[in-house]
Amino acid sequence: MQERKIHPVKSRTVLQLPLGAYVKRLTFILMTSLCLTWGQFAAAQETDIAGRLSVELNAAQTLDGACTLSFLITNGFEKPIEQVVFEAVLFDANGQVDRLTLFDFGALPPARPRVRQFVLPQAECEGLSRILFNGANTCRGVDPALCETGLLPSSRTGIEVLG
Repeated sequence: MQERKIHPVKSRTVLQLPLGAYVKRLTFILMTSLCLTWGQFAAAQETDIAGRLSVELNAAQTLDGACTLSFLITNGFEKPIEQVVFEAVLFDANGQVDRLTLFDFGALPPARPRVRQFVLPQAECEGLSRILFNGANTCRGVDPALCETGLLPSSRTGIEVLG
């Protein structure tokens, strides 16, 4: 008699689901991952400005011989700011003081971004190199010292913003 060799066969269980079920599962997994990632990003954004006043120069555009500066400002304090006005020093391309002015950002609710625009007559944005927030001229609704010590300046333009 011949001896027969028996080879074990590995068992695999394959679930056969309609294509729609796979798409639904994949969509669920992707959406869950996206929500978790976005939640972590949003939490990081909130903690980054907690107790701070974030002032970002978001855009600078010259129109009709005037420079329009667009700021995105977010109050990271727990209380609303009734009014905040900053003294700003604008520097030209050579690093020399071009002018001093006041930027009135008005009322700022907590944790709600706001956009404020300021038009600088007889100025071209391309001629500005830096904006220095020299101090808070007015700060109502929170401790006035917080408007200065909590200032978090930044820029998305070629113009540097300091505070």
